[in-house]
Amino acid sequence: MARAKSPKKVAARRRPKAPKKAAPKAAKPDKARKFIFVIGGVMSGVGKGIATASLGTIIQGMGHRVNLVKADPYLNVDAGNMNPTEHGEVFVMRHGLETDQDMGNYERFLDRELTDEDYMTSGMVYKSVIDRERSLGYGGRCVEAIPHVRDEIVARFEHAALAADADVTIVEIGGTIGDFQNALFYEAAKFMKLRRPADVVFVMVSYLPVPGALGEMKTRPTQNAVNQLAAYGIQANFIVARAPEPVDERRKEKIAAATGIPADHVISAPDIESVYDVPVNFEADKTGEKIARALGISNGPVDLRRWKAFVKKVKDAAARPVKIAVVGKYFDTGDFVLSDSYLSVIEALKYSGYQLGAKPRLTWVNSKKYDDDPKSVKELADFDGVVVPGGFGTAGIEGKIAAIKFCREQQIPYFGLCYGMQLLTIEFARHVAGLFGAQTAEIDPTAAHVVIDVMPDQKEKIAKGEYGGSMRLGSYPCRLKKGTIARKAYGADLVTERHRHRYEVNPGYVADLEAACVDLLRLGAKG
Repeated sequence: MARAKSPKKVAARRRPKAPKKAAPKAAKPDKARKFIFVIGGVMSGVGKGIATASLGTIIQGMGHRVNLVKADPYLNVDAGNMNPTEHGEVFVMRHGLETDQDMGNYERFLDRELTDEDYMTSGMVYKSVIDRERSLGYGGRCVEAIPHVRDEIVARFEHAALAADADVTIVEIGGTIGDFQNALFYEAAKFMKLRRPADVVFVMVSYLPVPGALGEMKTRPTQNAVNQLAAYGIQANFIVARAPEPVDERRKEKIAAATGIPADHVISAPDIESVYDVPVNFEADKTGEKIARALGISNGPVDLRRWKAFVKKVKDAAARPVKIAVVGKYFDTGDFVLSDSYLSVIEALKYSGYQLGAKPRLTWVNSKKYDDDPKSVKELADFDGVVVPGGFGTAGIEGKIAAIKFCREQQIPYFGLCYGMQLLTIEFARHVAGLFGAQTAEIDPTAAHVVIDVMPDQKEKIAKGEYGGSMRLGSYPCRLKKGTIARKAYGADLVTERHRHRYEVNPGYVADLEAACVDLLRLGAKG
């Protein structure tokens, strides 16, 4: 098929410029800024991120300006190049930084956008120190972990607070006590405590197991974690006690006796159905008042009316379940299903559903199954909607296309994100627009019809081996056409959406795809 215009030229002309990074609003440098450091004890995966976000919600409800910061100990400069089955899904900030998925929880709980200053990794820190050394920024001195790396971390913590003009900055330090990788973040936090003892508080999120054979909640692992933290020169002020069930007074007293932490500073955090209940549960222990007292800030009543109204929506939504299949390819890890690979998508679906009074009931479907048995896609007929999220590479792709084709033909609501949208375009091109052999350049750049192609500027970066932080990233404007489902869903003509991709719909095929859509609608066929 002849192409009327050069896709490269059209793409270059139509691509909007990346939004400029807004300068932080004027802040008072002499303001007494407070810091809470949230540290993990015993084991990972027990909810430091949710605890951090919940503390932020509570203190914000007291009328203080709160900022949330994540410090990840890995040496990657950002989260962009990490395998999703190992690390979990990437969350993209509005200015384009690829971060840990906890940043998404932070934004949802605070109900505002955060910035690149609110996320850091050991890789970022070391890179800054090395770049400064290479440019003689240290004046020829011997550069060492302490003080130079530690001071870089401290500077980043303090800059994040200043940029956000925060009264209270809550910093979640990734990993758990005893990890070699996060020790310098602990050193930085300790250094800040030594310099400003009245302005820094430490919260440990620990786990109290209830062994099935014993049936009794055990505090010893948490006691050991507190003592191990003390070996760093840090005394925990509060413990968020994660457990399968509420922590009783007897257990709180045992922890207090062994660690010197007051029993009323042990905050019970039992397993619950919804993470959005956590701020309310924390306030049942008057957590906000206690932390405010420890920081020396005003501790007036906590206004959680807006939050409680949302929590009520979450509970009421149970009466209106919506069955959604998430068709992905990063679920399998040994004999287990790893939904963290798509956690940002999952939480966004839940959050949006709750706002609309519906409770998404999600089922993870491995698209590789449809590669082997395309007919098994018929199981999707049992769902109210199907989501195909993002991804990379060839595995499971034909299975996803089979799922998309089935949804189109059976008129099952379908939502394609990133690769899911690109594969929707390929399926439509093949089976409706008559572009047989349609494919993405990611899989076959020599295909008969490359309807999804590498963005022109990305081709140059790929040729140079520039993969880290080089995709189209961050918030970009998008003008929606009247009469479309997207326009109706957003309720606005102009919106911003966060991008993370190297590929886009080949502009040379847009006219063909639009014509096929018009023909399909004119015929009244399914689609």
